Amino acid sequence: MTEVLTQLFIGGAWVDATDGATMPVDDPATGGILRHVADAGPKDARLAEEAAVGAQAAWARTAPRARSEILRRAYELILERTDELARLMTSEMGKPLAEARGEVAYAAEFFRWFSEEAVRVDGGCGTLPDGRNRMLLSRRPVGPCLLITPWNFPLAMGTRKIGPAIAAGCTMILKPAPQTPLSSLALAGILTEAGLPDGVLNVVTTSRAGDVCEPLLRGGRIRKLSFTGSTAVGRLLLAQCADTVVRTSMELGGNAPFIVFDDADLDVAVDGAMIAKMRNMGEACTAANRFFVHRPVADEFGRRLTERMGALVVGPGTRDGVDVGPLIDAAGRAKVAELVADAVERGARVLVGGRTPEGPGHFYPPTVLAGVDPGSRLMDTEIFGPVAAILTFDDEDEVLRRANDTPWGLVGYVFTQGLDRGLRVSEGLEVGMVGLNTGLVSNPAAPFGGVKQSGLGREGGRVGIDEFLEYQYLAVPVR
Repeated sequence: MTEVLTQLFIGGAWVDATDGATMPVDDPATGGILRHVADAGPKDARLAEEAAVGAQAAWARTAPRARSEILRRAYELILERTDELARLMTSEMGKPLAEARGEVAYAAEFFRWFSEEAVRVDGGCGTLPDGRNRMLLSRRPVGPCLLITPWNFPLAMGTRKIGPAIAAGCTMILKPAPQTPLSSLALAGILTEAGLPDGVLNVVTTSRAGDVCEPLLRGGRIRKLSFTGSTAVGRLLLAQCADTVVRTSMELGGNAPFIVFDDADLDVAVDGAMIAKMRNMGEACTAANRFFVHRPVADEFGRRLTERMGALVVGPGTRDGVDVGPLIDAAGRAKVAELVADAVERGARVLVGGRTPEGPGHFYPPTVLAGVDPGSRLMDTEIFGPVAAILTFDDEDEVLRRANDTPWGLVGYVFTQGLDRGLRVSEGLEVGMVGLNTGLVSNPAAPFGGVKQSGLGREGGRVGIDEFLEYQYLAVPVR
């Protein structure tokens, strides 16, 4: 396995937790322990905060071009180490190596994108309506940030937050998910090698998230929180941010509808379904959760999807030819199995899969359910697993109403060959992103985020850096 330091990274130094605590990192393919890493507590959080706050002023004064070049060097180093980073990611998260290599490329691209945005932060000037005052606008870093990343895309979610923070001139404390800390620690090493100054990035790995994060958010020195994770945890963090009015970006849960009309190209729709459902074994906030298929084509779509899902090879992500790796942990697999069992009890038919395999590891087979009752729990629960639940609909108004009948609004997918219908339905969906005849919406050049209880703000694209910048307005009288 790739050699990665397993201590905390604070102020440019690798250090043990102050109380000496460590936590295990498990291999989801076997259930065994890969390594132990430092398990930070409140004292370590304060040390990381001191480092980030202490480095902020000098880092904010650093030339934009210098920040840009650090990100560019880090981008190149990540690509040079694609294979070792992919193997590290697969070992701690489970995804097949081919998919892990794809995530490495995706993660690196955020650094390249924001290396280019770092030198394009602008302001403005103008004459105020009274004609006697000039207005000067400048943009400056919001200040020290707390970045909390999930386990499902351990490298890319790090670069998607770190990239714009570096470009804007913010210092950071990164708290990765306890299931997948190794990718984040490797990233810290790469950024150090790329020339990032001490204290700009601090990484605290911990199983005690509440003890570490709440004091930071309530303390008044952290000025920005960027969080990717569940809506339930997001609500809790928002409440903690309220006391000191911490600026927030929240990329929360999803319950994506996947809509197939009777005029869709079914080959394209099934290809899109495989991407939207099976990327990352379905463990993605963008994963298609509810498949609404126009009644005239529902049987044929279900047949084709079942054939494709049933052909996928399940096994350890490091094994050649594997398409579907394990789920992240036993709890994640149990949740998926319970949701499938509930749907079947309510009358759903299992077209393929649906049985938890015996043996080590947290594997669950690709599963297609047809005739799903709308009252099934998986209709209003983020599945986070390789399960496609098919329902039928009869008309456009009906499917829009059902698709929007959820507190979430991250992404939706629409398949039709009619341009008018495609635009009409896409615009009618209450989501932040739509894949029209495609199952892949994520791209570093596009703004990623949702509406309703799927979050606040956007990551990536030209607006991604805005989340880490403040405006200052200067009034200048001219007499």
